Amino acid sequence: MIDPTLLPSVPRAARTVRAAFFVSDSTGITAETLGSALLANFPSIDFRRHTIPFVDTVSGARSVVRDIDASAARGDDPIVFTTVKAMSVRAALEGASAVFIDLLAGHLEQLEQALGTTASEQLGQYHGVGDLERYFARMRAVEYAIEHDDGQSNRALDLADVVIIAPSRCGKTPTTMYLALQYGLLVANYPLTDDDFPSDGLPRAVSAYRDRCFGLTTTPLRLSQVRHERRPDSTYSSLAQCTLELRRAEDLYRRNRVPFLNSSTKSVEEMSAVILQSMKLRD
Repeated sequence: MIDPTLLPSVPRAARTVRAAFFVSDSTGITAETLGSALLANFPSIDFRRHTIPFVDTVSGARSVVRDIDASAARGDDPIVFTTVKAMSVRAALEGASAVFIDLLAGHLEQLEQALGTTASEQLGQYHGVGDLERYFARMRAVEYAIEHDDGQSNRALDLADVVIIAPSRCGKTPTTMYLALQYGLLVANYPLTDDDFPSDGLPRAVSAYRDRCFGLTTTPLRLSQVRHERRPDSTYSSLAQCTLELRRAEDLYRRNRVPFLNSSTKSVEEMSAVILQSMKLRD
């Protein structure tokens, strides 16, 4: 999923609000991921998000329709993204008072034509494991990312494909999780703090893995805004502190030849693509 703190800031007065429903006959991950990727192109709108998984019966769909209609009655102008496969369930959902977007319609028909066969209507096929080894690799990667989030553990850092380093609130965690979940990469992240800058080298915890390190930065104003939401009116969120931390971090990256990028106007998907290419983790 895309981290809204990484999107360009838009004045609150200029923003509109819409409801977004992600409806699936399985876990909802596919519907939420694809739908959110589309919504990310509209940063001036606040979306009230509702993920509704395991809608695999007509009666279940009708219950969801009631929720969507209630949202419409409140003036939320709902948009429904769905990956539901059964035609009867999908037809029931289409009766909702909302803009209905079938994320997989058309593509399935194209595949049927290309492959010369009809797609199975078995539930969960969109979300099937497929390659079990790939599935388990992704789950292991997520567990690794959780253990190594924000420098919590130094265990097995030698196994990391990437070590993301950056000052607090530059986008380390969402990028780490995206790379783990989408690509099965073992990714750790480490926060740069005041204690890491007395020397010219990388922090001791990650210095042995310089060739696997990738840095993130942002703009001082953006970092100050994000931190202010967490700790308002603190030294931590002050523009002066943010400016200092970012300048020291970028100097550290350059001295140690660590590649880095500015996360202020990039989505998690874009940042991950740059990391994959820069670190030569995908052809």
